[in-house]
Amino acid sequence: MLVSGALSLTPSAAGGGVWYGGRGVFAGGEESPGNTIDYITISTTGNATDFGDFTGSVTWSGGCSNGTRGVFGGGYSGGQLNTIEYITISTTGNTTSFGTLTQTRYSLGGCSDGSRGVFGGGKLINTIDYITISTTGNATDFGDTSQIREGSAGVSNSVRGLFGGGEVVNTIDYITISTTSNATDFGNLTVARTKLGGCSDATRGLFGGGYGGTNVIDYITVATTGNATDFGDLTVGHNGLSSCSDGTTGVFAGGSGTNNTISYVNIQTTGDATDFGNLTVARQGSEAVSGD
Repeated sequence: MLVSGALSLTPSAAGGGVWYGGRGVFAGGEESPGNTIDYITISTTGNATDFGDFTGSVTWSGGCSNGTRGVFGGGYSGGQLNTIEYITISTTGNTTSFGTLTQTRYSLGGCSDGSRGVFGGGKLINTIDYITISTTGNATDFGDTSQIREGSAGVSNSVRGLFGGGEVVNTIDYITISTTSNATDFGNLTVARTKLGGCSDATRGLFGGGYGGTNVIDYITVATTGNATDFGDLTVGHNGLSSCSDGTTGVFAGGSGTNNTISYVNIQTTGDATDFGNLTVARQGSEAVSGD
């Protein structure tokens, strides 16, 4: 969910092999029918447009992409899910079955290096799984996060993936996505919080909102380690939001209550977010990916 907000990718010369995409896609969530998928063009402002539907009503999933395909793992739909579904980001349409996670779970984080997708944590779980995004099939065990992370957010570049926050947690873990191993301590968020959103460019990752952090946006440099620094504030304080990026602009959408707002920031600056537009339906617990 990115609530777990997730980085998603398409080729960018400036990114040194990192991929980011111009279309942002927001899938599932509570307060909607639960199967709604919307999209925006990140470089513009305006309201979201209907993309298609999940095959079922899904909330609190984790997401990742390779710039062409967006993948959603786990979630909740009357119970915890282990299903993985995917979309082709440049088209519109419903999700298609991809495979299954190693365990059923929801409120997990997702990230990608442009080839491999990784899903970390979840409700009462510290498991990390991985997939090859361009194929279909079941996920494989990657390792473990340093602690249980329910409602963490994932950010990444072409080498590293980070999982920040979680239920009563301010810590950030990192992994090298192309390998398998347990996560390593990176540093701390400015405020402990869960159900936050995450996005990034080739160098900087942002963590926004979340229960316990409301409107706070933090940033880190993905290639280093250390504590997060205050970036600014969201336009609305909320948790259960999702986030994605085109490699320049980061967007944060939805959240607790009847929140349909989308706001945006320039990732390489600092400052408060600006209004972008609205989702087609208000919801929390959606997941975001981006691509072309």
